[in-house]
Amino acid sequence: MTSQEIRQKFLDYFKSKDHLIVPSAPIVLKDDPTLMFSNSGMTQFKDFFLGYKTPTAPRIADTQKCLRVSGKHNDLDDVGRDTYHHTMFEMLGNWSFGDYFKKDAIAFAWELLTEVYGIPKENLYVTIFEGDASENLERDQDAYDYWKSHISEDRIINGNKKDNFWEMGESGPCGPCSEIHVDLRTPEEKAKVSGLELVNNDHPQVVEVWNLVFMEFNRKADRTLEKLPAQHVDTGMGFERLCMALQGKSSNYDTDVFTPLIAKVEELSGKKYTGILEDEKDIAIRVVVDHIRAVSFAIADGQLPSNGGAGYVIRRILRRGISYSYRFLGMKEPFLYKLVAVLQEQMGTFFPELEKQGKLVSEVIKSEEESFLRTIENGLIRVEKLIQQTIGNNQKVLPTEEVFELYDTYGFPDDLTRIIAEEKGLTIDEKGFEQALNEQKQRSKADSAQKVYDWITLEEKPENFVGYDKFESETYITRYRKVENKDGEFYQVVLSESPFYPEGGGQVGDKGILENAVESFEILETKKENGLIISLINGLPKDAGAVFYAKVNVAERRNSQANHSVTHLLHEALREVLGTHVEQKGSFVGPDYLRFDFSHFNKMTEEELTLVEDKVNAKIKESIALQEFRNIPIKEAMDRGAMALFGEKYGDSVRMIQFGTSMELCGGTHVKNTSEIGHFKIISESSAAAGIRRIEAISGDKAEEYFKNLEKQVAELSQLLKSKDVLRSVEKLIEENAALKSEVDALKKEKAKGEIGNWKGAYEQKGDKLLLVKRTSLDAGSVKDIVFQLKKEIPTSITVILSDSDGKPVITVGVSDDLAGIYQAGALIKDLAKEIQGGGGGNPGFATAGGKNLDGLENAYQKALIL
Repeated sequence: MTSQEIRQKFLDYFKSKDHLIVPSAPIVLKDDPTLMFSNSGMTQFKDFFLGYKTPTAPRIADTQKCLRVSGKHNDLDDVGRDTYHHTMFEMLGNWSFGDYFKKDAIAFAWELLTEVYGIPKENLYVTIFEGDASENLERDQDAYDYWKSHISEDRIINGNKKDNFWEMGESGPCGPCSEIHVDLRTPEEKAKVSGLELVNNDHPQVVEVWNLVFMEFNRKADRTLEKLPAQHVDTGMGFERLCMALQGKSSNYDTDVFTPLIAKVEELSGKKYTGILEDEKDIAIRVVVDHIRAVSFAIADGQLPSNGGAGYVIRRILRRGISYSYRFLGMKEPFLYKLVAVLQEQMGTFFPELEKQGKLVSEVIKSEEESFLRTIENGLIRVEKLIQQTIGNNQKVLPTEEVFELYDTYGFPDDLTRIIAEEKGLTIDEKGFEQALNEQKQRSKADSAQKVYDWITLEEKPENFVGYDKFESETYITRYRKVENKDGEFYQVVLSESPFYPEGGGQVGDKGILENAVESFEILETKKENGLIISLINGLPKDAGAVFYAKVNVAERRNSQANHSVTHLLHEALREVLGTHVEQKGSFVGPDYLRFDFSHFNKMTEEELTLVEDKVNAKIKESIALQEFRNIPIKEAMDRGAMALFGEKYGDSVRMIQFGTSMELCGGTHVKNTSEIGHFKIISESSAAAGIRRIEAISGDKAEEYFKNLEKQVAELSQLLKSKDVLRSVEKLIEENAALKSEVDALKKEKAKGEIGNWKGAYEQKGDKLLLVKRTSLDAGSVKDIVFQLKKEIPTSITVILSDSDGKPVITVGVSDDLAGIYQAGALIKDLAKEIQGGGGGNPGFATAGGKNLDGLENAYQKALIL
């Protein structure tokens, strides 16, 4: 049975049991402050469990893309070193929202596994929750009784809270669970040791394949449990492990989920995969084929690699794959991007985003590979210098500070530094490195640390967002909670009627005022969490239940919504000018400017930018009225031609924004007429990533300010140049400056020639070398020319020139070629540069360093005299 057939049989089975089959949610979460990625199948249904939203159907089934690389659920370090851990994996799941519960969930699971898939019953074991006295949780007797009708009692195992009480995170929906384990060992192995002894003991052939979670509780911030409004079923079956069981393999990597990718790696690398767990080459291949799946799906869902947040996690996964392939597969050129086509062929039918975004995914991965391989090559040079310096100092341990700097600042893998050092008979200070790493993590945690208390509910009432129609409204607080962070103590409030737009869709959240006759509070930010619009205020009202007036900062909102509306016009104009391959890949919409990322593989020309700008401004001048469809079926919106963005999760009903021929699904706030935008001006166009261009632009008040500032600058220039023809005056100045520069350069060369003659006879014999140490006010370019000339003409020499040109300290060191094996210019200058509070580098024969402390040149001069 192929993996495609296994996946389809699961969906078909639950469809026959009256489950609605829904597509996977994006792997990257954009509007959930508690999670970066979907780390389980239930993530997209969290609001249903908490009662914030009404389920689209009482029974649902799907296959969900999941990623576990951060936080409590983190499998990254295990990937490649065993047969079954993965970063990205599929979770097959069936769900009941207040419909069936334990009895039917258990019956469905047993029937599917034993009758549809045909797994021998004697190979299965189940676990149930044994209870936990510390939380007054009783043994799950119901689950035990239901399982007795399907499996012998000696195969039902009590499980502790760690294994059999499922929790999504530190807080949120949770409940007892019942795991199904499969024993894939040979008959001979089973005869020696019973599978009962191996369940939940990390045996690679006795593995959990399905977890049935009976969602009954909500874990609060204070760690107490409260009953959910209804009982739900949340199941998750590991697709890769299921394929291993049904295809008779002993490793997930031996199934056809991974073998096509492994075959491609073998072809590209020339290395043969043997499946040996301890073999570094095989570990590298497993890492590569696992990580390419995670990165490809994340990029296809709209998350580009970056230096922060979810983008940093994706970059880290990709770089881990590149590092392993570089070290153990000998791959010194980009090649991971070539695996994307194989992944498309395997999974494109079930996950169409891979088909549609394949070219972009490949280009982004290739660009990241090229960049990180350059980092590795540059790092190798730095490591070699560090090794030479360590050996020169008669040390055996590389300095911790420099090793950590290589890792933290330059992104060079610490294990690669370790390997290279060991080859030279050196080591790194493992404890010191770990301490530096932990200190960095603690600093990062301290910066982002936030304590969130439980909600205090004043009234169980659904909130009402009125911000599309009003800038202010009468309201009261329905719930609040305290928040503590490094900036102090604040409160998050939910309002009965809120005009404040919550951050989302690229648009910043509203700020404003919450006030009544007695007191007033500043709204610092507005966000959305679990379907609730939450505003942050700088204090708690004396009477939290009193009536207030919520007032949006109108000036900022008007500018933000003008920028948001213009992104829609910009999107349409880009597609008209560049082609329909253009798709939005990210945006930021604030009151001061907008940023728009889009798929396109070439830098835009000035002509294209002008044409786009003109098209947008033409739409603004047309005074096109907003057509808003707040609750339109998604199919109808798509049939009308609305643009939907990859990586966004849409419901059955959507909001569509239309300005003439521009139609997009969007939840943001917008102008009522394009004339309100005023004017649109592109400030810059640049590369955001491979295949992604970025436009930054302004509109409205900021565009008006921009042109007023330009007029002012032109007027000031005209006055300064004493000419109304500013352009001609500047051209004349440039011509005069070029002529003067030529004269200055000629004079510098003459002066440098004179210095060479003077300095040639100034070398002194110092041990095994001739040494020249000189101070000068010559510029850096002239000094460089002189040093290269001297080290060529004066054998067995070291030349040190200390310059104070333009009031800036610069040190230059030259080592003649016949001394290069004994002295290193880079090592010498590193020590001298400390005196001027600077740094620099170069090669063994030539190095320069600039600094901040001009007075330190004298100390550097004295130190150089004793080289």
